[in-house]
Amino acid sequence: MEIKGTVALVTGANRGLGREFARQLLDRGAARVYATARDPERIDVPGAERLRLDVTDPAQVAAAAAAAGDVTLLVNNAGVATGANLVTGDLDRIRLEMDTHFYGTLAMVRAFAPVLAASGGGAVLNVLSAMSWFSYDGANAYGAAKAAAWSLTNGVRIELAGQGTLVTGLHLGAADTDMMAWYSGPKTDPAEVVRAGLDGIEAGRLEVLADAWSAQVKASLAGDPAAFYAAA
Repeated sequence: MEIKGTVALVTGANRGLGREFARQLLDRGAARVYATARDPERIDVPGAERLRLDVTDPAQVAAAAAAAGDVTLLVNNAGVATGANLVTGDLDRIRLEMDTHFYGTLAMVRAFAPVLAASGGGAVLNVLSAMSWFSYDGANAYGAAKAAAWSLTNGVRIELAGQGTLVTGLHLGAADTDMMAWYSGPKTDPAEVVRAGLDGIEAGRLEVLADAWSAQVKASLAGDPAAFYAAA
């Protein structure tokens, strides 16, 4: 699909990748961009229409779908990183990861699938992670939630194919955002990540690997995991 003329909704648009998605969509000629966040007053993208949306709140998801009934591109970007592990981590934090990345994304897809069908199919872009494919001590709840979101993306792609909806998964390693401020290693410019995702949508791609890190991790899946973790 062509970005120019689309009507897009971006979750988690108050900072990081979400803010950059809203900006680039407008720069590429989107007819309208709904920029959403739990606190919409914090959204500072000129030209975007702000909506209140917590993807873990079913009532707010339903309200967003009712308010944005002309959407042709849904960008599921909202995320959280609690730093919880699985065995000893706080269960409420682990549930928050799953509620946000898996159930929140699923709720958005379910709410907007009829909207996209009415527009002729449209597209869904799910922001995933290289951690869909590996685990890291100190972020295992995040990895499990992103792995579930990857499987969700593959599943809803099949289910929505009949109505002509493109479903694309965008994977990245570390991006230079507030969420990754703690990380001291190399980080990709958020603008590059977003550009790769939107280019992928326009090219009709099912999966986009935004950086060398995600490409390397994805390639390792065919090998022995012992070798991967020894190197990591």
